[in-house]
Amino acid sequence: MFGAFRPSLVAQSGLLWKNPFRMSATRKVNVRKRLKEVDNVIAAIADSGVQCKALDKALALPKESEMLARDKYTVFNRSAKGYRKSVHKVPKFTKTTNRISPPGF
Repeated sequence: MFGAFRPSLVAQSGLLWKNPFRMSATRKVNVRKRLKEVDNVIAAIADSGVQCKALDKALALPKESEMLARDKYTVFNRSAKGYRKSVHKVPKFTKTTNRISPPGF
């Protein structure tokens, strides 16, 4: 409770959630690894011969090796300054697909 990892309170003028400004190198590696694993699962399902609408949509997405770094680590956000927000600030970014952005962004 009073150790190094205790939560800070807003009432004491501290941050409630300690979210770093930039993604660390470890988080970037984990994002790339997660994208590659998803690509492998999509490829395995496609090789098995299954046909469905969800698989067609998944095959239309770019693979991790085809994506730019900007698309791997950031997502479009219309309220952000440069219309981009770091992917680790998106709720449930490990569970949703954020591979495509609107044209021009």
